[in-house]
Amino acid sequence: MRRKDSMHFLLAAIVLCAATWTACTGSSDAGRSASASSDSGKIPISTKSEEARREFLQGRDLAEKLLAQDSLQHFDKAVALDPDFAYAELTRANSSPTGTQFFEHLNKAVALVDKASEGERLLILANQAGANGEVVKQKELLDKLVAAYPNDERARFNLGGYYFGQQQYAQAIEQYKKATELAPNYSPAYNILGYAYRQAGDYGNAEQAFKKYIELIPNDPNPYDSYAELLLKMGRFDDSIAQYRKALAVDEHFVPSHFGIAADLLYMGKPADAAAELQKITEKARNNGERRTALFGQTVVDVDGGKMNQALAELDKQYAIGQETNDVAGMAGDLQNKGNILAEMQKYDAAQQQFDQLLQLVEGSNLSQKIKDNAKLFHHFNLAVVAIGKKDYTAAKTHAEEFSKGAEASQNAFQIKQSHALAGTIALAQKDYDTAITELQQANEQNPRDLYRLCQAYQEKGNGAKAQEFCTRAAEFNSLPQLNYAFVRSKAQRVAGKKG
Repeated sequence: MRRKDSMHFLLAAIVLCAATWTACTGSSDAGRSASASSDSGKIPISTKSEEARREFLQGRDLAEKLLAQDSLQHFDKAVALDPDFAYAELTRANSSPTGTQFFEHLNKAVALVDKASEGERLLILANQAGANGEVVKQKELLDKLVAAYPNDERARFNLGGYYFGQQQYAQAIEQYKKATELAPNYSPAYNILGYAYRQAGDYGNAEQAFKKYIELIPNDPNPYDSYAELLLKMGRFDDSIAQYRKALAVDEHFVPSHFGIAADLLYMGKPADAAAELQKITEKARNNGERRTALFGQTVVDVDGGKMNQALAELDKQYAIGQETNDVAGMAGDLQNKGNILAEMQKYDAAQQQFDQLLQLVEGSNLSQKIKDNAKLFHHFNLAVVAIGKKDYTAAKTHAEEFSKGAEASQNAFQIKQSHALAGTIALAQKDYDTAITELQQANEQNPRDLYRLCQAYQEKGNGAKAQEFCTRAAEFNSLPQLNYAFVRSKAQRVAGKKG
């Protein structure tokens, strides 16, 4: 498992932010002002309490090993001992299991930036910019951080996270490798380095990075989980399950490994076994985030099997969990998923009702204005999808143009890819296959749905070889459970001539 981006509760379609680890090192200090400098060239930790520092370091160690739930008690103790501990609030935010907690602690960290060192301030504000989808501002802050602390592995790691989130994998790899050179035993860098190589299609180097990760911390679950995810991607399902089982042998509560095993079983043609594996997460769940993970996994299993109404029922359960704590970000994601499923069912009016409710929910919340603006922008994307389904191409193009303008203005690479996907989908629906191919080639290669659309465009042009290529890539995407893959997996298999 890799660390999800700092706003992993809200769909990336609504807000995109890069992966941002928020840990730092520094020498011991007697007071906050003394800790504002760092003789070792690392980002300092600003706290007036040595006990708070110790709790922070314990929490940081656990969080960097992807043991977020275990880290919470240490971060909570740290901020209780020092209510002005801005950095601890930030790390607490990024380990939170729900969107409500994430924003609560992020806002506290931002309110305390004047009590933090310059390095901490830059990281806190970079996280805020990422959560708001302000990617230009985020990168400016992270560039300043690396310029101020070029020998800090965590500064490099955070900048790498920005590039990873923007799908600029070569630049991400450069920063992660630099982090490993600065601190050869800094295990998180090997983890995400493996993922960056994997996303770039370099499975050999990905495997070497994950094996090094295992070597550094063999008594922790996540190295085995991450290696298992690579094997899943490669279609080595039995080997993947074996690695996931190793992770669970280390820590039976490491629920992401059950999620991964469910994916392996689903792609092996065993949906009932996948559902049983997801049920184990429910039985072990320690928080609402883990409960939602199990329910979302079952949603995907249902969609993959064509059981759309059951999938919608699972999403209703997730929405109910969000209502318990007014988790607006989580609830917004549920509404987005419901709308997507209804659109796939060709129930376009019902889909639009979900999308409209999503926008109303976010606009009526206490989320930042930037997040509300992003939700409003993405509403154009959703309305374009509905219009395409209704064959109202004039409206679809109007909404697509509005979305494209916003994406270009924000210089958000991920949203720009989405705008190309939207333009390509419109062209495909209008049987303009050359334009569809041109646009979809600039879309998100990490979205199997876009790969399948390219397959369709080439198929309609009579280019069987290219259609086979892209449908094979879509059919063998082998990701952790996600709806975009579930929507197209069986259809892509049929075109590619792969076994279901």
